[in-house]
Amino acid sequence: MLTGLRPLPAEEVPLAEALGRVLAEPLTALTTLPPWDNTAMDGFAVRAADVADASPSHPVELRVIGEVAAGHAPTATVEPGTAIRILTGAMLPLGADAVVPVEDTDAQPGLADLPERVAVRFAVAVGESVRRAGSDIRAGDPLCPAGTLVRPATLALLAAAGHATVRAHRPPRVVVLATGDELAAPGTPLGPGQIPESNGPMLAAQARRLGAEVRTGPPAPDRLDAVLGALRGALVWADVVVASGGVSVGAHDVVRTAMESVARLDLWRVAVQPGKPLAFARATGEDGGGERLLFGLPGNPVSSFVTFELFVRPVLRALAGHARPVDRPQVRARLGAAVTKATGRRAYLRVTLRRDPRGDGMLEARLAGGQGSNVLSALAAADGLAIVPEGLAGLPAGAEVDVLPLDGG
Repeated sequence: MLTGLRPLPAEEVPLAEALGRVLAEPLTALTTLPPWDNTAMDGFAVRAADVADASPSHPVELRVIGEVAAGHAPTATVEPGTAIRILTGAMLPLGADAVVPVEDTDAQPGLADLPERVAVRFAVAVGESVRRAGSDIRAGDPLCPAGTLVRPATLALLAAAGHATVRAHRPPRVVVLATGDELAAPGTPLGPGQIPESNGPMLAAQARRLGAEVRTGPPAPDRLDAVLGALRGALVWADVVVASGGVSVGAHDVVRTAMESVARLDLWRVAVQPGKPLAFARATGEDGGGERLLFGLPGNPVSSFVTFELFVRPVLRALAGHARPVDRPQVRARLGAAVTKATGRRAYLRVTLRRDPRGDGMLEARLAGGQGSNVLSALAAADGLAIVPEGLAGLPAGAEVDVLPLDGG
C-alpha cells in the first residue's frame, strides 16, 4: 500500500492554521530567544557582590532607584548599593547581574507601591534568577526537521522563533462511503431489517483525528450502479476513498466489483482477525489527476475500525508527510485471562489495560468484552488492541503480548 506513495504537495499556511499539519521543509530560528537577559522571578535586580553577606539576621539594605516591567526598557542603571524592582520577564537593567526574589526581601509582595529601600535577607550568586539571552535558541539554530507534526508546543516554538507562516503538506482528502440496504441515518426511525449507520461516523472521525479533510454522504444501496456512481463521484475530489461493507463474498457484496471497474485491484483479503475481507485498489482521478487510493473495509463495525487503524492510517500518514508513517508505539502487557482465536490469522483483541496486581510495574490486559466483530460496546471500552500471532490458537493467562494503544493520533 505504501509503495510509491509521496507526500501530498506543500502549501504556505498561516501558523494559526498549521496545527496537525506536517512540515514540508526544515525550519530554523529567525530570532534569538530570549532576545535579551531577563528575569525569571518577581524581585529586585541587584549586584550580587552587594548582597554577598546578606542573611536573615543581618539583611543588607539597598536603595531602590526604579522599576522595570515586562515590555518596557530599563531607564536606570544599577549602581553599587542600589536595586531596581523587576517583574517576571522584564529586561535585566545594566549594572545588575542577579535577581533577588521578592520573597527573600522585606518588600510587600503583589500589588504594592515602589519602596524607597529594600532589605535583602539572602545572598544570591551571579546569574541567579536570570534567563540569559539565547539560552533557549539563537537565530539560525535548527528548530524542526521536515516531517515534523505541528503540535501546540511546536506552534509556540515557531511563533517565538519569529515564524508567521510555514510550508506544510496538504492534508489528505478522504471520502467515507458506507454501503448497505440495511443502513438508516442515526436517530431516524428504523424500518424492517434496518440498523443505524455507525461505520460512516466512526471512519470519518478516525480520518479527521489524523488531520484529513473528510467528506461523507448517505449510505449507498447494495446495487452495483449505485456504488459505482458513488465511487466515481468520490474520485473527483478524494485522494483516498474508504468504503465499508459489501466487500466479502455475499450475493449482494458489490463493492469489490465496483472498485475493479474504476481502479486496479492490488489486494483482497488479509490474514487478520477481525477484518479478513479487505480490498485495496489504485485509480487515476476522474479529473485526470494523480493516483487515488481506494479501500474496501468490512461492514462489521469492529472489523472496519481495526482495518482502518492497521492499513488506512499509515497510508494517510504517508500522504500527510510523516517521516515514519508506520511507526506506532506499542506497550507490553500480561494477559489477565486466557484468550482464544482463529489459527492462521493475526488477532487484534480489544482489551482494557491496568497496572498488573503483581506490582512489578507491568500492565495487565483483559478482554474489554465480547470479541465478535459486531460488538461495538467492547471496542468503545477498549484501551488497546492486543496482538496474538497467526500460528497460535490462543494464549494462557499470564502470557505477555504487545498492545497497540488506542489513545489518538
